Amino acid sequence: MQSKLNSQAANIVRHRDRRAPVVLAVCSGKGGVGKTNVATNVAVAMAGHDANVMLLDADLSLANVDVLLGLQPKFTLAHLVAGEVDLESTILTATNGLRVVPASSGNFSMIDLSPTEQSIIVNSFAELTDQPDFLVVDTAPGLTGSVLQFAQAAQEVLVVICDEPASLTDGYALVKILSRQYGVSRFRIVTNMTPSRFAADLLFDKFRRVADRYLDIVLSHDGDIPADAGIRRAVQAQ
Repeated sequence: MQSKLNSQAANIVRHRDRRAPVVLAVCSGKGGVGKTNVATNVAVAMAGHDANVMLLDADLSLANVDVLLGLQPKFTLAHLVAGEVDLESTILTATNGLRVVPASSGNFSMIDLSPTEQSIIVNSFAELTDQPDFLVVDTAPGLTGSVLQFAQAAQEVLVVICDEPASLTDGYALVKILSRQYGVSRFRIVTNMTPSRFAADLLFDKFRRVADRYLDIVLSHDGDIPADAGIRRAVQAQ
C-alpha cells in the first residue's frame, strides 16, 4: 500500500501551488472503509517528499490518527474550541516531520459543533506562523456539517470507497451533496480492499457510471489498495 500512496503523494506534491496551502479533504460515505489509514499514510508519504505537511484529525468525536501514529496528545481540538489553548499548542510531530493536529475521542460535545465553533477551528489555521504547503484533513465519515464544510473549503477532495453496497451508496450520496449543494466538481477516488487491480478498475467504473449518469462532475481513479496489502500503521514507516 505504501508504494501506491507514495506515488499519489509525489503527484500531489509536484502540482502544489506554493502561494497558499493546498487543502486535501479525505472523506468516505461511511465508516470502516479505511479512510483514516489512507489519510494518514498519504500525509506521511507527502511529508517524505520534502513537503511541509500538516494532518488535521477532523473526525472530531471519534479521532484515532494519534493512535495510528503512536502519539500521545496533551491537548486536542476540543481544548482549542473551548478556548483553553491555541492551535500551536495542539500540534505534534510524527513520521517524516509530519505535523499532526489531534482531535478527541469519545467527547460528546464535539459531535455536533455550531458554525461558530467550526469557524474557530478553520480560522485558527490562518494564525499559524509556519504555514504548511499542504493540509490533509481526515474528515468524519458520512455527511455531518463539519465534513461538508471542510470538503467545500478544500482544493482537493479524495473519497475512499470499497466494494460493498453501503460504501458505494453512501459514497455516491456524499459526492452528490458536495456537487449539487456545495459546488465541488472534481473528486479523487481511492478504491480500498480490492482483490486485484482488475477488480479495482471495475469498482471505480461502477461508481463512475452512476455519477456520470446523474451528476456533472469529474472523477479520477487515483489509486487502489489490494485487500492483501495489509494496512500498516504509518508509524512503522520510520
